[in-house]
Amino acid sequence: MHAPAHEIYLDCNATTPVLPAARDAAVRALSGQFGNPSSSHSTGLRAKAVLDRVRAQAARVLGTENGQLVFGSGATEGIQTAVLSALCAARARRDAGEAVNGPILLGATEHKAVPQAVAHWNQLLGLNLPVLTVPVNTHGLHELAFLQQHLPGATLLCTMAANNETGVVSDIAGIEATLQASGSRALWLVDCVQALGKLELNLAATRIDYAPFSGHKLYAPKGIGMLYVREGSPYTALMAGGGQEGGHRAGTENMPGIAALGAVLQVLEDGGDAVFRSHAQLAHYRARLADALQAALPGVVFNMPFEGSLPTTLNFSVPGIDSKTLLNVFDAAGMRISAGSACSAAKAEPSYVLQAMGLPAWQTEGAVRLSIGATVDAAFIDEACARIAVCGQVLRACCTGAAPVNGGPDLAIECGSEGGLSADALGDFFQRHPDARMVDVRDVAEHQASHNLLPWTQASTLNVPMEALRHSMPADLSQAFGPVVMFCRSGARSRQAAALLRARGHTQVWHLEGGVALAEMA
Repeated sequence: MHAPAHEIYLDCNATTPVLPAARDAAVRALSGQFGNPSSSHSTGLRAKAVLDRVRAQAARVLGTENGQLVFGSGATEGIQTAVLSALCAARARRDAGEAVNGPILLGATEHKAVPQAVAHWNQLLGLNLPVLTVPVNTHGLHELAFLQQHLPGATLLCTMAANNETGVVSDIAGIEATLQASGSRALWLVDCVQALGKLELNLAATRIDYAPFSGHKLYAPKGIGMLYVREGSPYTALMAGGGQEGGHRAGTENMPGIAALGAVLQVLEDGGDAVFRSHAQLAHYRARLADALQAALPGVVFNMPFEGSLPTTLNFSVPGIDSKTLLNVFDAAGMRISAGSACSAAKAEPSYVLQAMGLPAWQTEGAVRLSIGATVDAAFIDEACARIAVCGQVLRACCTGAAPVNGGPDLAIECGSEGGLSADALGDFFQRHPDARMVDVRDVAEHQASHNLLPWTQASTLNVPMEALRHSMPADLSQAFGPVVMFCRSGARSRQAAALLRARGHTQVWHLEGGVALAEMA
């Protein structure tokens, strides 16, 4: 289940490793229990028994009673299906002569899968209903006064149980009370992805019509999820064809994924104490990480309230340090954190979640997220705190011009196109070119955070940041040092650096394909 021993994985809101019991269940489903649950022979019946058992487990854990649970590929499919179902019902009412023009209400901090699904089906079905954004306050909670004003004539309401960027837990009870008091016929979609295993859920006792879940957020594999549909709520299948899932979702069921999800649900049903940490223990671990960040990064600001948010999530900003620098330095120290949602992390944009909460630009633009999983232990937190301290030391030294850090704990981190070298080929390359040098084109802070941690770190390694190389590096680098191999975190900067030197006439220049991120895989 664990990442490589040197890696401190702190991005569990994006995805989690697979629980050993879940992995074993998936392997069984791939080998001895490989049957198709739609087949009527004994092998198929055994697969069908697994399918039924896991669905029953999910119903008990989530408290769905007579509501439907449909297995699918994940939360995105569940969201698409829920939105399609709600809007198809609205169009049927309109086709029957009813005036259906009420707005779709979207929480301002929803995962982007929700507004994009709404925009897609609203236009494709020809409804063109107005879409209103439900504002949130500075704590990330939906403004109930806005809902009170706009719910009476609304068609669809979309909120979330807990936010993926901040961990803020929504006031579901307050939203439900407002919805009930309004007399609204609006259907209610609640994104429950971050709630599974972290919040008590009794869905049938609520007014919630649709609730999507994703297995890989809680130690099941990617590619498996569930959609809860309240008894009596309208449903339109997103995928039609084979009649699987009682006609609710065509396509042969992902039995390895379902079996693996069942293993995780079994842990939850058993109370989880033997595998997952308690809410109180996770809150203690989060507090320790927060203390380490405050000690290492003066002025750090936490962008979420500790009270009223999941104990697994820390969202923070540091004055004067942008999110890219924080990500790069933490990654160089073997710590995996993120900037906002994994789905939008590749785009250098301010956090729309924090913008909706009214936070200033420096916080929204510089925010990063640290999220732990329910299986962490004290030793993991100890190591994480030690590495946070080293990152702080490196950042302070680089930002103030102090002497570089040349020590610290023994942090182990992981070490094509024209001129590209794979990590597998490095050994042969150095046999052919014993005088070659590795050139680290990462920023100084990244380089210092990974000091003596890369497998090739030795006296022959040179740090020349990409910006320095672009503006002031001597043109005779390759002649002075012989063959050079440029490297960085992902391979993007080193590819540019190699191209830059070749453009200056140097011929003995290579770059490490995939950077240090892929070197460990080799």
